[in-house]
Amino acid sequence: MRIVFSRKGFDSASGGGPSPIVAGRPVTLPIPAGAGLSHTTYGALGLGDHAAKASRGRLGAESLCHHDPMFRDDGQVLLGQCGAAQTHLANRGVGAGDVFLFFGLFREEAGKPHHRLFGFLRVEEVLPLATMDSARKAELAALGFPHALALHASNGNDTLYLGRGGQASRASDALRLTEEGASPTNWRVPEWLGEVGLSYHHKPERWTMPGQLKSVARGQEFVADVGERDDARRWVETLVAEMDA
Repeated sequence: MRIVFSRKGFDSASGGGPSPIVAGRPVTLPIPAGAGLSHTTYGALGLGDHAAKASRGRLGAESLCHHDPMFRDDGQVLLGQCGAAQTHLANRGVGAGDVFLFFGLFREEAGKPHHRLFGFLRVEEVLPLATMDSARKAELAALGFPHALALHASNGNDTLYLGRGGQASRASDALRLTEEGASPTNWRVPEWLGEVGLSYHHKPERWTMPGQLKSVARGQEFVADVGERDDARRWVETLVAEMDA
């Protein structure tokens, strides 16, 4: 099994600021969308006021957003990826049976920005958008799925990851990655992660001590191939149960 730490949502570079924690619940804000690549506004998702506040007025209810990952009411999750990030996932063999753990930058009203997990996807299908059946692509486009509306990468490697998943209903300490009181990229992680390794984090100095990681400042998809490790699988199931609570 592979675990993918997948960065999504607002931050200082994409959107202008952290996503908010509202009444104890993480509210992830999709990144802004380019012209022609979205039909969905922040207002349509009920996020207009949050987007305006987080972006300091640069975005609002009428601004288009990249609604991806898409969490549906029936428990189905759609994730699109393309370009170099998708090439990385493909080279690492990410596919059916693997798990995406979505994280982003969040902040409570009077708190400091920090990274936390907010959702998950258990991959069941991996489907290239460029060669997808036109009828199925039309169904995805009708949902407003961005990568079905228009390909986002010039090399045409836009890919759909489809499966079951969900979002956290509370900003619990168990889902926080950033060490308390530290900068966002100083993570607390299971000790086994340092043993199996994480893509883009090969330098020994990033693993400051067992259970601590200095994560890279940019990048979207970080892959850990945990194989059949029971401790890694138990950790994932604990997090999923916390998000499903």
